[in-house]
Amino acid sequence: MSRVKIDLTVAAVPAFVGAMIAEHAWQRAHPVEPGTRAGDYQLADTVASLSMGIGSLAAPYVARRLLDPVTPGVGRHGRTLLALGAAAAVLTTVGDVVRRRVRDGSLPEPQTVPAAVREVQDELADIRLGPAVARADRPVVAPALRRTHGALAVSAVASTALVTSTTWAAMTAGKRLFARSPLDLGAGPWAAVAAVLGWDFIYYWNHRASHESRWLWAVHVVHHSSERYNLSTALRQPVAEGVTLTVPYGLLALAGVRPALIEQARGINLIYQFWIHTEAIQRLGWVEKVFNTPSHHRVHHGSNRDYLDRNHGSILILWDRLFGTFEEEDEPVVYGLTSNVDSYNPARIATHEWADIAADVAAAEDWHDRFSFLLRRPGWAYSRRAAAGVA
Repeated sequence: MSRVKIDLTVAAVPAFVGAMIAEHAWQRAHPVEPGTRAGDYQLADTVASLSMGIGSLAAPYVARRLLDPVTPGVGRHGRTLLALGAAAAVLTTVGDVVRRRVRDGSLPEPQTVPAAVREVQDELADIRLGPAVARADRPVVAPALRRTHGALAVSAVASTALVTSTTWAAMTAGKRLFARSPLDLGAGPWAAVAAVLGWDFIYYWNHRASHESRWLWAVHVVHHSSERYNLSTALRQPVAEGVTLTVPYGLLALAGVRPALIEQARGINLIYQFWIHTEAIQRLGWVEKVFNTPSHHRVHHGSNRDYLDRNHGSILILWDRLFGTFEEEDEPVVYGLTSNVDSYNPARIATHEWADIAADVAAAEDWHDRFSFLLRRPGWAYSRRAAAGVA
């Protein structure tokens, strides 16, 4: 008889619920002026967090059924996705050529008029002739064609991202790499320690990357979307991790850690992170030198300028101290995003950044910008959009 695998995060759900009830009771026993404590529970916010927590538990199973068929080398529709992406890319490039010809009246000689120079020329024309005259003389591409061209660009970039992420996930799966590894650390306590510490180290870099690449941020931003900070916030988890690109935890399997231990390490890592999402616990003295704590993680959730992209560790805060991303909690934390979603709708929370990326890719005029809007830092994209006058 095969042993039943237990997901530690699912098994911990009753404890999560009990802890949230206890936190709410503590808040009622220590009242403050309404609206002055971000840790207080608010019904719509809590419901959104809990619904996304439930969604995150179901997401891996749904994603597997949806993504496996279109994963190259795994599913029967993988080649179809590759062909559609290639076709969309070719048509987008043709559209780039046509749009430039319509706008400029002719194509520039190859490698003679870089985009930056052309922008300066346009600005000089505006200064010399006046914006109304200079722009009025330029042919305008029909809106329907612009929308079609933008949709093709989004399709090409999205299919590239999907093929890359699913193929990478399949190639770096723990079971696959463990089968190829000459090492086996066994199932003893030292192997378990290696799994937990190894997962924590890799998690630091993946978490850090999730703040430094807009593609990964679009997945992770869900967790930062609440303007409140209590234990329910810990459950506001991403539902699109199946379409991301990470440092593979399968590297642990290549080092001889058994896949079952890797999965347990994942559960331990997530469970640890639950209790640090609270304002009820203040500083913890010497513990904070080594471990991640509520104080450290409050900084991570802050939208204060000095707190942005800090304290990425999960169990250990040592990684942040070692790699230069540590910040002490020394001013009141303003939770949420630098530009908040202003919605409690889980679908809106989960998709708003993806929608913004799609709009940016559709409006971009070349492949460099299209993939930059997907891959570069979120701040770069936001600055680029602001410079273009896009809200």
